[in-house]
Amino acid sequence: MRRVVAALLSVLLIAGCGSAEAPPPTWADDEVTFDADGLTIHGTYRHRDASGPAALLISESGPTDRNGDNKVVGPVGNMRQLAETLSDKGVASLRYDKIGTGATKLGPYAGKPTEVVSGVYTAGATAALKFLAERADTDAAKLSIYAVGEGAIHAMTVAGAADPKVHSLVLFQPLSGRYLDMITNRVRAGATPEVLTSWLRAVEEIRANGTVPADLPEGLSAIVNKDNVKAIVEADKIDPIRLAAALPDGMPVLLTCSDSDAQASCEIERPLIEALGHTALTVVELKGVNHVLRDDPSDSIAHYGQPGPLSPQVVDAVGSFVDK
Repeated sequence: MRRVVAALLSVLLIAGCGSAEAPPPTWADDEVTFDADGLTIHGTYRHRDASGPAALLISESGPTDRNGDNKVVGPVGNMRQLAETLSDKGVASLRYDKIGTGATKLGPYAGKPTEVVSGVYTAGATAALKFLAERADTDAAKLSIYAVGEGAIHAMTVAGAADPKVHSLVLFQPLSGRYLDMITNRVRAGATPEVLTSWLRAVEEIRANGTVPADLPEGLSAIVNKDNVKAIVEADKIDPIRLAAALPDGMPVLLTCSDSDAQASCEIERPLIEALGHTALTVVELKGVNHVLRDDPSDSIAHYGQPGPLSPQVVDAVGSFVDK
């Protein structure tokens, strides 16, 4: 009899412990669409059946889709991993295919692809944020934006607007200067004096006339040419320093820089960091983390498409910031 009672007590204790534990939240990845000035944009809304904070994710420049995959460097996947990291912290997210990537086509720009300039990408980000803010399960008071690289331009532009109001902003290795100036820094660091001279002349012509010299060295003509010069001219007009200065005072902002990212070293980011001084700024100086947020001290673009997790340094930075 004692054995039977003991056995029943054990069952009750186990059942009691089990019932006291809340089941882990179930997250779903829903395919969604929204409109941006006549362009249908496709994305993934990662959420659970509960109202809470939500983040808009904006990927890097170029042909980069909702997951961070890029037609040039391969299946990066860092934006998908970022969405999963945020859901681990209780934050829903929307990530989307920019114009001409993934399931998002060119739409009204199909016959005029050279008209796809920076403003088109900003319009997409604006539409994405409005879509997210209008979700019934989104806490509109806790909207945030997480952006990588050049995506920070669109993130700061949208975050500086009054509606929808953005609570906090995360800038991973952001573009910190005018577009042509940032390219000049890269050319100056690795080119011969002759190539640098050619490039500096090209910058003068691009800014003065909106045209590209016909005699640019091959490596430079791959960066700017007659097919993309209009987009580059428009991107170069945008000054990230001014965008940073226009953000609301006291907005929680996280900025990362890295000693393994020649595009966004902490020294390069210094002017932008200073311009963000009126915000509630957190700066995280990463060690050995590349531009796609993975541990890789080589700074090699050839490694961007190699599989791997987000750097634990990035995950820790997100975890420390997410409740601010």
